Amino acid sequence: MRRVLLMIPLLVGVSIVVFAMVRILPGDVATLMVAGGQDAGAASRNEETIQAIRRSLNLDQPLYVQYGLWLVQVARGDLGQSYWTKRPIVDEIGRALPVTVELAVLSVLISVLVGLPLGIVSAVRQDTALDYTGRLFSIGALSLPDFWIGTMLVLFPLLWFGWIPTIRYTPLLVDPWANLQQMVFPAVALGVHNSGPIMRITRSSMLEVLRQDYVRTAWAKGLREAQVVWGHALKNASIPVLSLIGVRLGRLLGGTVVLEQIFVLPGLGLLVLGAITERDYPLLQGVVILFAAIFLVINLIVDLLYAWLDPRIRFT
Repeated sequence: MRRVLLMIPLLVGVSIVVFAMVRILPGDVATLMVAGGQDAGAASRNEETIQAIRRSLNLDQPLYVQYGLWLVQVARGDLGQSYWTKRPIVDEIGRALPVTVELAVLSVLISVLVGLPLGIVSAVRQDTALDYTGRLFSIGALSLPDFWIGTMLVLFPLLWFGWIPTIRYTPLLVDPWANLQQMVFPAVALGVHNSGPIMRITRSSMLEVLRQDYVRTAWAKGLREAQVVWGHALKNASIPVLSLIGVRLGRLLGGTVVLEQIFVLPGLGLLVLGAITERDYPLLQGVVILFAAIFLVINLIVDLLYAWLDPRIRFT
């Protein structure tokens, strides 16, 4: 409960920072609306129209008044409307959120399915060929940016087979197979990149746990290797791994802008990019606040899972 209550001042602090930062951006939404395809000189000749738009959007008010009006609105559960589409921001986020969540979850699953077994095998077979291979893979995965991997996944099939992935997004509920065909490539790009740190932290944590007395006792009792590794060592070694996965998931939900552009996915990344370009302040503020709330909730869930993995944490 203390953690949940602490989220309130944290979100308020994030809202202040976000509100201030979006207004530092050069340009003005009213000028952009009037200018359209015109040049800056034509826009300056419509100063009255610009001022009228600013008044209608409350942009002529002092910043603290604008923030107060927006905060009261958010406290009522209303994120407002987009300056450009005039649609509720909740609806705009609702259209884009499932795409980003699906991409983030798929990429985390891939990174865990690749990084976790590699880390375990590398620790159990320390200083062998398997260990060196796993460590080499993790260094490569860490070194290669996800957007470069995504670009190569598009470029190589095109050069070798004359084939490119489907670029027209299909919702999961409309056609699951077509959706998976499009989502698998960006998910692999993100998953491979994130499997590197998961492999490294799994290996380090497993090596530490495998040296503990209770693991040596399990070996001395004659238990099979699988029982020692999976039944005794992995659970206690998974706490730092779980923490890393939670952080990575939170980052993925807010950091898939480039890959969404490469694979033409209408997710939150493209939504944020469009809001920045168009100076759509309410939309940008609403999405960033959502990112912050999701990140805080994920951290809370991870902390609760700590206590499930290690009951001693409940008493600290």
